[in-house]
Amino acid sequence: MILPEVRDTRMVTVRRGGFLTDTDHRLLALWAAECADHVLFLFERERLYDARPRDAIAAARAWADGRQPMMQARAAGGHAMGAARPLGGAARFAAYSAGQAACVGHVAEHDLGAAAYAIKAVRSANPHDPDAGTLERDWQRNKLSEPIRELVLEDQARRNDICWRAFSDEP
Repeated sequence: MILPEVRDTRMVTVRRGGFLTDTDHRLLALWAAECADHVLFLFERERLYDARPRDAIAAARAWADGRQPMMQARAAGGHAMGAARPLGGAARFAAYSAGQAACVGHVAEHDLGAAAYAIKAVRSANPHDPDAGTLERDWQRNKLSEPIRELVLEDQARRNDICWRAFSDEP
């Protein structure tokens, strides 16, 4: 569960009564795709010929640049999550990250789902490295573009507990 019971109106698009601009919504999708892409190898080393997570990341980017409708991107996200279900550990979390990224066009708050699952994937792949998750989180934060940086960092603090504490400094 990565979505809050009470939504932050800064993460709701202007068209739906919130304050999130289309430009920032697209930046969130691109950032989420980058987070998922960074850990995709953890899925592909187990399921090299299953393209669903890779396709979901491509769909997130295609939605963000206007080449794909939101419903198609969201469907690709569902297929990536389907690829995750039979797996365990890092591969599963990496596929879920891709699925979440593809769903950002539908609900912007899936951006943190992509980021948190990517952190979970790295932690799972490196169980003896207590800093692995923090390093991944910091890498992700370095990839934030300035227009959305403050929004994402505040959202990470607000939703850290429901995102498996992925954004805190503790392993």
